[in-house]
Amino acid sequence: MHKKTQITIKDIAKELGISPSTVSKALKDHSDISDETKKAVRELVEKLNYRPDPIALSLKIGQSKTIGVIIPEIVHYFFSTVISGIEDEAYNSGYQVIFCQSNESYDREVRAVETLLSGRVDGILVSMSKTTDKYDHFKKIKEYGIPLVFFDRICEELETDKVIVDDEEGAFCAVSHLINEGCREIVHLAGPQNLKIAQERMKGYIRAILKAGLTIKEENIIKCDTVNDARLIVPGLIKRENRPDGIFAVNDLTAAEAMKVIKASGLNIPEDISVVGFTSGMISDLTDPPLTSVEQHGYEIGREAAKLLIGRIENKISGEFITRIIKTELIIKKSSWKFQTSLPRQGSNLRPTD
Repeated sequence: MHKKTQITIKDIAKELGISPSTVSKALKDHSDISDETKKAVRELVEKLNYRPDPIALSLKIGQSKTIGVIIPEIVHYFFSTVISGIEDEAYNSGYQVIFCQSNESYDREVRAVETLLSGRVDGILVSMSKTTDKYDHFKKIKEYGIPLVFFDRICEELETDKVIVDDEEGAFCAVSHLINEGCREIVHLAGPQNLKIAQERMKGYIRAILKAGLTIKEENIIKCDTVNDARLIVPGLIKRENRPDGIFAVNDLTAAEAMKVIKASGLNIPEDISVVGFTSGMISDLTDPPLTSVEQHGYEIGREAAKLLIGRIENKISGEFITRIIKTELIIKKSSWKFQTSLPRQGSNLRPTD
């Protein structure tokens, strides 16, 4: 037998002069099959390097042992940590993972859903793109009876399991820290408000400002969540007569670019303007000075999302939909720590580091 095509149970049965069902039972160590036959089957399987066809197996048992994941950007540090958590949990549970990147495009996200559905995945994890404002493609997943779990960027229009971070509390801690360091004119570089995470981070900013007895100024909340946005918008901010003394950015990339613009103008960080971001990834250590940021615990988000999805697939979780909330942690670095007076109390979710 020298075929280059994949070896099947029928090939093994033909070689041994027995039926395919006998081969199948032997491989499962069925008591109806003699030890001699089992031994012969195992030896030939080893010799021919037989592996079960995963597609045929999925048709037989109704599962592909594969989950699909749709994320905005694979290269983004936060999503790369989420991917690690998903892959570890999936691997430990015997599942393979197919990743699709929407690249912040609604159309590509729709196409990714169609690809995963046609690939017979057992369940799908999704973090929405920034541009998604229609949800029929997600409804289609549910109509197919396939478990769906959203993480980080969730769709509120659908009832599903979700894994999120406490974005509002994280933002509240970040802005409260800026206020404790003496900032009074704090600008929020905000995300698109069709995303729940952007809404929650803005709420946290507003709550901290109001709690400190400061005034919410419309001009201090600006849609600015990309490097290009920061490059265009921040120069105007630092030229204001009433110049900001603090910036809370919706993500670290925007915060890092804001810092570049501030330094290029001759101002100092944090003496003139303090900056805080949201993600606390690799970027926060590469900026000069290192960037204070809210840690999202992406790996934990990925593991929890995969655990929820696999629980639904295997009917270990049933009933009402679950929302898991991962707590954030403010990692204080030199981009905001002016006076070193706002050391956290033990047990708080603030942590200073060099």
